[in-house]
Amino acid sequence: MSYNHGSIDAKWQAAWAKAQIFRAQDDSPKEKYYVLVEFPYPSGAGLHVGHPRSYTALDIVARQQRMLGKNVLFPMGWDAFGLPAENYAIKTGIHPSVITKENIDNFRRQLKAIGFSFDWSREVNTTDPAYYKWTQWMFLRFFKAGLAYKSTMAINWCPKDKIGLANEEVVGGKCERCGTAVEKRDKEQWMIAITKYADRLIDDLDTVDYLPKIKKQQVDWIGRSEGAEIDFAVVDSQEKITVFTTRPDTIFGVTYLVIAPEHPLVESLTTSEQRDTVHSYIASVATKTDMERGDDTKAKTGAFTGSYVINPANHERVPVWIADYVLGHYGTGAVMAVPQHDERDLAFAQTFNLPIVDRPLISFADALAKTGGKKTVQYKLRDWVFSRQRYWGEPIPLIHCDHCGWVPVPDDQLPVLLPDVANYQPTDNGESPLASIDSFVNTKCPTCGGDAKRETDTMPNWAGSSWYFLRYIDPNNNNEFASAEKLKHWLPIDLYNGGMEHTTLHLLYSRFWNKFLFDQGLVPTSEPYARRHSHGLIMSEDGTKMSKSVGNVINPDDIVNEFGADTLRVYEVFMGPFEEPVPWSTNGVVGVRRFLDRVTKLPDFIAPAESPDVTKALHKTIKKVSEDITNFRFNTAVAAMMTFVNTVFEQGSITKPSLLTFLAILTPFAPHVGNEVNEALGGTSLMEAGNWPTFDPALIVDSEVTIAIQVNGKLRSSLTVALDLPESSLVTQAQSDPNVAKFLISPIKKTIVVPNKIVNFVI
Repeated sequence: MSYNHGSIDAKWQAAWAKAQIFRAQDDSPKEKYYVLVEFPYPSGAGLHVGHPRSYTALDIVARQQRMLGKNVLFPMGWDAFGLPAENYAIKTGIHPSVITKENIDNFRRQLKAIGFSFDWSREVNTTDPAYYKWTQWMFLRFFKAGLAYKSTMAINWCPKDKIGLANEEVVGGKCERCGTAVEKRDKEQWMIAITKYADRLIDDLDTVDYLPKIKKQQVDWIGRSEGAEIDFAVVDSQEKITVFTTRPDTIFGVTYLVIAPEHPLVESLTTSEQRDTVHSYIASVATKTDMERGDDTKAKTGAFTGSYVINPANHERVPVWIADYVLGHYGTGAVMAVPQHDERDLAFAQTFNLPIVDRPLISFADALAKTGGKKTVQYKLRDWVFSRQRYWGEPIPLIHCDHCGWVPVPDDQLPVLLPDVANYQPTDNGESPLASIDSFVNTKCPTCGGDAKRETDTMPNWAGSSWYFLRYIDPNNNNEFASAEKLKHWLPIDLYNGGMEHTTLHLLYSRFWNKFLFDQGLVPTSEPYARRHSHGLIMSEDGTKMSKSVGNVINPDDIVNEFGADTLRVYEVFMGPFEEPVPWSTNGVVGVRRFLDRVTKLPDFIAPAESPDVTKALHKTIKKVSEDITNFRFNTAVAAMMTFVNTVFEQGSITKPSLLTFLAILTPFAPHVGNEVNEALGGTSLMEAGNWPTFDPALIVDSEVTIAIQVNGKLRSSLTVALDLPESSLVTQAQSDPNVAKFLISPIKKTIVVPNKIVNFVI
């Protein structure tokens, strides 16, 4: 048969759609299997070849699980709120919803063209009011539980564009759009108290199957530290500085204190002589990110406040400095510096010629007794900043009344719809564009009926993605976000794959969100994902990161059009270990296409009988592919199938049942080719409706083995002999081998035999 990929791809995609074979059934008696990929942000650029790596891998798993007899839920949707659509609206005046719909339509077309087995009947879109109604409803549950609160936070502010900037829009301290130096402005922001769940977010990682590197990243991000808080009295003042330290045993080695530039006592501690220096220093670090401030490879900077404190353990007077390596939101925003026992403190002391002393250590308990300190636990994790001064996001469903304070919008008035605006620029004072719409802002208090104003901030782009996996379970339910019965049936998610870059953001947020819903009795499991895997990036051919600006991004449409959907699918998982970054290789794509061409020629080799080598190779391949899918070793699974096809070509024959069995394990990887060859063999059912094959254990055991023959440890020859050949016969054959005999010129002192592997003659 000829492999015309264009017509073959379209033919089987239409057949799958007509049969609705990928629809999950909520009431099926089969064992459930919920497999999830991170839903994409539908950008204007469309899919790039990095997306299909994750999607293909989990599509293989989903297809195999269906063939194993399970009721599989494998959904897809769109994480469609976000900055790019809003920035496009600012430039063009085109409403974000218009460009978002166009982008989604393009993404959907691309995904269908690759042949993924998504259940499209469950498609969700975070910008759909029917969806974000429930995002708002859940936010109000946080608010009513006391976990959503307002707090003053510093935001990035561009004085030229008069706009608040997200962290990713600040590059080198300047506005990404106009290049103006960014300022910090204090603004009240809505926060969600994720820190109250910090311990559970760490401890419950022991209950799930995540890659070790994923668990480590989350634990490190939360940053639980056990230590002590110790008060240092300020000289000639009623003030005291409370430090957090994990090493109270080093208290006698303290030679100075360091406070963060944003510490509340900075002004009162700074003497008149040091004021200009301190203010200048604070201004110089104001635009640095936490990552930049914590970079230990850079030279230490700081400023002396002019004040001193008393070490409570030995009553020595030590100076108080300000330095950016201390963060105001971690611990108490103040640390005791012990250069003898801390590398950062040492580097700072050496930079500013501060004392370095070698003092004896004391026990943790003695340190607390001598200083009056108290044992405590601190976290690097901060509460979640949950408001944005942006347009394209979910409106926060709260109303402010001068008499009643913040009042939730009643549930029966949800969703609070995102209104149309004349322009998408924030106001001159940094408020959201919604603040300029009087008809939106001005309303009545739901509690007292008096005049009130709506909150005009919107939610972050992480909001809708924190629970989307729940909506897939019951996407058309207008009365609740999902029915309890369906949630109980489908949760937890059996397998979730996503990028490592989301480990400390989306993955952490969604685990927290689910735990809160669990505490509220709204979901049946505390952890949403039983297993989490991650994939490596696809790099350009020269090993650099693909980038639109560099022009080295590869569009999957081009690969599908030239080589076929199955070539793209198989190459995406064959190119290297799934967890590792791998470079794109056009030659590799060509090689995969050549393999699929050979598969389409296999019907030409059908015969009434086949070589035992083919039968054995088939059963070994079934075993290998089955194990490799489970262990995410897709590349070696493909290699095994390539080896099998080579064996058939070498032996020259294969029976029809054996070829059909091979097609069953190939189809999850190359479903268009698998179905086409099956049809060429007279098959009338979709391959997806078949069963996953099993192997015969007796046929995966080799009847012959190759033995290495050594003399004094050096390889001299090899023999192919019967498995488990008696040692005496093996030694006799080895000695008789001409390539060995010529080295046995001296008497044999010892013969070492490793069964089925090695014979070594020591002379």
